[in-house]
Amino acid sequence: MPIGIHPPESDLILPLPADGEQWDPHLIHTHYFGFSIPEARIGAFLYVRYQPAFPLSQGGVCIFQGTDNFEPTDMAFMDYEITMPWPEIDGNKITTANGLSIEFLELGRVARITYTSSDGSTSVDVTATAVTPLLARGHIMPGEEDHHAVGSKSGGTEQFMHMTGELVLHGERHAIDCFAPRDRSWRQVRLETRGGATPVPPIGWSPMYFGPDLIFNQISFEPLDTDPAWAGLYNVGDRPSHHYAWIQLGDETRAITSVRRNVLEYHDRIHLPVRQEITAVDEHGATYGFHGEAIACATLPAWPNTSFHDSVYRWEDEQGRVAHATYQELWFDKYQRHMKQRSAQLVSR
Repeated sequence: MPIGIHPPESDLILPLPADGEQWDPHLIHTHYFGFSIPEARIGAFLYVRYQPAFPLSQGGVCIFQGTDNFEPTDMAFMDYEITMPWPEIDGNKITTANGLSIEFLELGRVARITYTSSDGSTSVDVTATAVTPLLARGHIMPGEEDHHAVGSKSGGTEQFMHMTGELVLHGERHAIDCFAPRDRSWRQVRLETRGGATPVPPIGWSPMYFGPDLIFNQISFEPLDTDPAWAGLYNVGDRPSHHYAWIQLGDETRAITSVRRNVLEYHDRIHLPVRQEITAVDEHGATYGFHGEAIACATLPAWPNTSFHDSVYRWEDEQGRVAHATYQELWFDKYQRHMKQRSAQLVSR
């Protein structure tokens, strides 16, 4: 299955309803960037979600450090607003009401992301330069595509970036030099914002950059044969555990035909996987193996009706090469209650 590429102009697809036109209130556009500073166990979530039916937006800057971020307010820094006006758009520059700015210096390839807190003690100034094509991505959640009307022109992209710049965190300066994915979507109807999504096990996103010869990306749930914590809660039938995955080998992009993600350990408070293994097979039959461990993680405020987490993972491939990147996971209330009960039982023992 070939992986498509979107044109650079897709960076600025941000349509609004025409006069008198009504759109689904759950239709959104998004921009996401992130970075990590592994030596300081720091991760960053930089996000804008556009809600054109109103029109409103939400988003901002979340910086987390270490693994003891049980509540969003445990993070090292958070300026995330649930309701803001539609961002100011000036040419290729997008600026939110709380000061997060994304400027596309070269559409499809280079962006500069800046932010300064109201008290001036925390700031981000980072340039993102593409190291992979602007790959086309369909949807995030299984079943989401069922809510996209025919001809709605919904879509999304993913792209690995070389992130360079500086973070000032409460006055302390940190250099940024990492490889991290960015993604975005447009005209996508995300029903989990109201709790109406397809019942599925926790969905995990694990992008990795080991070098130009090995870049991996997948979205999946843990398959039933790994004895996951969700066993008995959901009926997945014969559905593949992954619904989007690719691997970049130099100039060649290959589709992934199977993913087996085996979680070895869950966080005892926020339930995010903190150790896991991934085995993947590409369209040519080549097999790849990865082992990862979280060095930072946090509960984020970005998705109502779900428990949403970001982390910085240290991944190793089969040759022992190391990559640091975000690992994000999202689940619903049924799983959260199950994991809370499971943790209580372990403590009582």
